[in-house]
Amino acid sequence: MAPVPQSILRALSLSIDPSKSNLSTSGLGGFSTTGRISAHVPSSGSTNKDGEKEEERQFFVKTSPNGEEMFQGEYASLNAIADSVPGFCPRALAWGPLDEKKGFFLVTEFLDLGGGRSSSGRSGTKSSLAQRLGRLHSTPAPPPPDTDKPMFGFPVPTYCGDSRQSNNFHQSWANFYANERLLMILRESERRNGLDKSLRDLVERTTSAVVPRLLGDKHLGYDKNGKGQGIIPVVVHGDLWSGNASKGRIIGSGGKYDEKNGGGDVVYDPSACYAHNEYELGIMHMFGGFGRDFFDEYHKIVPKTEPVEEYDDRVRLYELYHHLNHHAIFGGGYKSGAVSIMTRLINKYGKE
Repeated sequence: MAPVPQSILRALSLSIDPSKSNLSTSGLGGFSTTGRISAHVPSSGSTNKDGEKEEERQFFVKTSPNGEEMFQGEYASLNAIADSVPGFCPRALAWGPLDEKKGFFLVTEFLDLGGGRSSSGRSGTKSSLAQRLGRLHSTPAPPPPDTDKPMFGFPVPTYCGDSRQSNNFHQSWANFYANERLLMILRESERRNGLDKSLRDLVERTTSAVVPRLLGDKHLGYDKNGKGQGIIPVVVHGDLWSGNASKGRIIGSGGKYDEKNGGGDVVYDPSACYAHNEYELGIMHMFGGFGRDFFDEYHKIVPKTEPVEEYDDRVRLYELYHHLNHHAIFGGGYKSGAVSIMTRLINKYGKE
């Protein structure tokens, strides 16, 4: 056990008495160090050995030497999801600098994970992943702070892995996806791995031809007869592979399991934005782990966007971003997956 940094205690309005709290480090998780804070706080309930009325509360904490913007983005992402579907993810409680310029922290409600997920299509519960994700994707995202019009983007930058996503707002979903995802990650890949002319050519052809063809403002959300209303931005998790979803229960900031909102399938480590709901499905298809029953249950809540006949190709287009992102971060074989998707889509849509 280690003492809790005083900057975290102050942010959570906890006692700075070192005997009242401790920090147990879980280890390195992704791009940060994770741990659990246990703190004794005043209570109207039971008394401790000194006759003081206290209860124990638990919090989850991440720290990183370079995590300022990353934690700001995760803080906003968690609360955007929790605001739309309470209990679907832990709420972020505080983020900021550690003492003595030793890095940055993010503190959230504690998530007690149980492993696995509910049986989609058979569970009959409103707390299954398909049901909760469907509710998230059925709730219009709030407008940006300076306008009352719905737009695609996010108020702060976020990170997918350690790739920075600026999330500038766009009225057009096609423009957002082309510029804030595909061209952004191409530049990031070139920064890390050097110029790849063949890859740049494929990405540019995809953004100039395939993206407007499949995601264009007057096309996406309209059937083959031109009937429809387009799409509206919703909050998406943004990095929803199977390792970021599980059964779990949220231990609220009051220290107790929230029976009403906290049980069932939960998500964590988000990289949120206001997007087309099907953007979420790209990484879910890329790594698998979500069976047919899940998608059947999900699409009963959120039907496939028109034109329905282009659904599979849209999901492949959204999957492309994550192949490119993994290529930027890890290199190796992820390039071949990206090239395969782009070649297929360009051959089908890029010559029209």
